[in-house]
Amino acid sequence: MQSWRRKSLWLAMSASWLLVLLGVFPLLRLAVPSRPRAGTSQGWPRWLDAELLQSFSQPAEFPEDGPQPPRAPGGGSCTWEACFDASKCRGGGLKVFVYPATGPVSETHRRILASIEGSRYHTFSAAEACLLLLLSPDTPAGQCTPVPLQWDGGRNHLVLGLHPAPCLRPFQLGQAMVAQARPTVDTFRAGFDVALPLLPEAHPLRGGAPGQLRQHSPHPGMALLALAEERGGWHTAGTNSSACPWDGRCEQDHGPKQTHPGATLPNATFCLIPGRSSDALHFLQALQAGCIPVLLSPRWELPFSEVIDWTKAAIVADERLSLQVLTALQEMPLTRVLALRQQTQFLWDAYFSTVEKVIHTTLEIIQDRISGASAHPFYHLQQGSRPLGKFSALIWVEAPGQLPMKLIQAMAGSQHCAQILVLWSSEKPPPPRLPETAVPLTVIDGPRKVSGRFFPYSAINTDAILSLDAHSSLSTSEVDFAFVVWQSFPERMVGFLTWNHFWDEARGSWGYTAERANEFSMVLTSAAFYHRYYHTLFTHSLPKALWTLADEAPTCVDVLMNFLVAAVTKLPPIKVPHATRHGETSPPLAPGGPGLRQEQQPAAQDCINQMVAGFGHMPLVSSRLRLDPVLFKDPVSMLRKKYRSLEKP
Repeated sequence: MQSWRRKSLWLAMSASWLLVLLGVFPLLRLAVPSRPRAGTSQGWPRWLDAELLQSFSQPAEFPEDGPQPPRAPGGGSCTWEACFDASKCRGGGLKVFVYPATGPVSETHRRILASIEGSRYHTFSAAEACLLLLLSPDTPAGQCTPVPLQWDGGRNHLVLGLHPAPCLRPFQLGQAMVAQARPTVDTFRAGFDVALPLLPEAHPLRGGAPGQLRQHSPHPGMALLALAEERGGWHTAGTNSSACPWDGRCEQDHGPKQTHPGATLPNATFCLIPGRSSDALHFLQALQAGCIPVLLSPRWELPFSEVIDWTKAAIVADERLSLQVLTALQEMPLTRVLALRQQTQFLWDAYFSTVEKVIHTTLEIIQDRISGASAHPFYHLQQGSRPLGKFSALIWVEAPGQLPMKLIQAMAGSQHCAQILVLWSSEKPPPPRLPETAVPLTVIDGPRKVSGRFFPYSAINTDAILSLDAHSSLSTSEVDFAFVVWQSFPERMVGFLTWNHFWDEARGSWGYTAERANEFSMVLTSAAFYHRYYHTLFTHSLPKALWTLADEAPTCVDVLMNFLVAAVTKLPPIKVPHATRHGETSPPLAPGGPGLRQEQQPAAQDCINQMVAGFGHMPLVSSRLRLDPVLFKDPVSMLRKKYRSLEKP
């Protein structure tokens, strides 16, 4: 009996010690931010090892892991539902009025104003606006702009500034939203305020520098770590580092080290950024360089945390676990390193490379709150699925206003066609009776402007759009094969007729040509597949000036659509084969095209250069790739070929 009790006691003690030992392992895990959730506090950072670290710190020194209610400046507790009247935006959508400046206007403010005025949201009428925007001036403390007469306690107001703190006093903010750079965690109101990046003074308005990542996998001589220094440079350490270079008490690495006080961008795999507010600028530098940011106990809210899942591009760690963090970085799988570095480049280009992108993203966040939903494209491949196996044929009919019956029958014969939509833009009324087809045929009353071709019509119920005009000539086999190709590349344009852009050294400007060649950078929208999301971008994201240009010169609308897709994807379009009848058609106004004189192309001649100015850079990418069906033009029996009509004269 005594022996059995002793054995039970020893088993209980052994199990207790085992649980204690197992409890040490969570210390080796990195703390990462949780995925943003609408309507809840972000609470940056959230430590995964909070319970264990609690025993090493006083309760008042360590933040709780659970969601904390947002604390507004001055003790307020504004939420989106309580402090913003969205009913004012339901008539005409989000309209933004900017209060005129009362004092000297800095270059930063000029860029902000240019970005807002070029967006679809701007209005010059305060009565028409549902959001009143007050720019926080770059003035010394104590010289703040007085509160506007229409302040109304800050309701439906946005105080915006690209510097660390708004000029208005906290007690004056009231119900106003705040969009500012590097807001502190204790004052940021999640789901109401907007966290902006800290931009350098010379940040470009548009265009911007591309990401600097040239080699996704670290090469043997590349530094593993780069530490942000207070004087603005970066301190790098070799791959054999066993030290924690952000902590002076750690043993220093004996590997190669370099200090570059004047260097702007780091050249390392991981960038260690302390949590001081003064280091927020290093965060943006790391993104541009493709260096994975490792934030050590940050005390500021990460930019656009409401819409960006930073766990896919950055690491948030506790600075007190320096050795464990360093070990985890050294042992991180290369596939994970590659994914993080690629995401840094995407985020830099999509949100942070220009002032215009920062301002437009801020307004888009507020628009998404108003509408209650947001549109995010091309998640099919991320979710392991492909777009649905149907497309909508959108046929644009202008003068003389006749239904292209042969084209409609060819589209109806496709096994992938879900519906045929005729966009009627002719002054003549559409025919009272429509022909019977194998798929639904609908006539939409479209605008008389050519830009109306790319409006996001609610009747379009498929992801894929086949854009056509009344003069297009396609066979069913051509359409079927092109759609199969598009399903593999849903983010790109797939078309038949191509143009190419070039740089004219003699004129010192860009041009484009329809001359048949192996190289191309654009496909004509008179016969092209693309995702319907581009209709939303075309209508709601492009500057008004580019719309006007496309309406004045109809040929420019093809260039503009290709600019838009290339700017989003950074990829060229895809060309598919077509019968020889298509090659005989050339655009009437194509600068640089054969046989065209300068006086023949007054409106379209310079549209490509105006678009380059509007985008801030040349987004088009050239390609020599054409995708053909298997056995295309091979000397084998036609019975073995699936798309036989592609080779018929």
